[in-house]
Amino acid sequence: MFLPKIYPITDTKLTQLTHAEQVKRLTKGGAEFIQLREKYASSADFYESAKEALEITRMNDAKLLINDRVDIALTINADGVHLGQEDLPPEKAREVLGEKAIIGFSTHSIEQAKEALNLPINYIAIGPIFATNTKEKPDDVVGIEGLRKARKAVGDFPLVAIGGINFENYKDVLKSGADSVAIISGILSEANKITQNYKKYISS
Repeated sequence: MFLPKIYPITDTKLTQLTHAEQVKRLTKGGAEFIQLREKYASSADFYESAKEALEITRMNDAKLLINDRVDIALTINADGVHLGQEDLPPEKAREVLGEKAIIGFSTHSIEQAKEALNLPINYIAIGPIFATNTKEKPDDVVGIEGLRKARKAVGDFPLVAIGGINFENYKDVLKSGADSVAIISGILSEANKITQNYKKYISS
């Protein structure tokens, strides 16, 4: 499956912008694959925001994945979901969303990454690679060495690295085996520069 080198994830708390506005700025910078992550809004508000964001990705030929919420992904007909260890099992998500949906799955250790190979998913995420502030209760840091081991463990299965990745370290992460790097604050921390920050990564 197609995975871009840079995989942005939205955050309304960090940016003080709607998901749709973040998606607009990201696609303006050339983003082709975006995940909506919402931990605070009501289901009704997230549904409306996700629907609006999807319209923007459709107009810009980009893929939109919904973090955690299989119900919202199904309702708006998003391109897929990204699931964590505590979310709906990927097997059930696949039953609900169908074969064409993109399903990503978070892992936090080599063992979890190996186990994920048996799931009906399209890519494995591993992390946090570095310490991160975007999660209230982050998992233990995997590190660059852990990423290298994960790459060996999963072979050529699509692998996304996440957690604390920024402009200073993302190239090292890619060199260490990640097919793609998921970035939040490294792109979003200056809301007025989201478009140019994304362009900075893809042009370097």
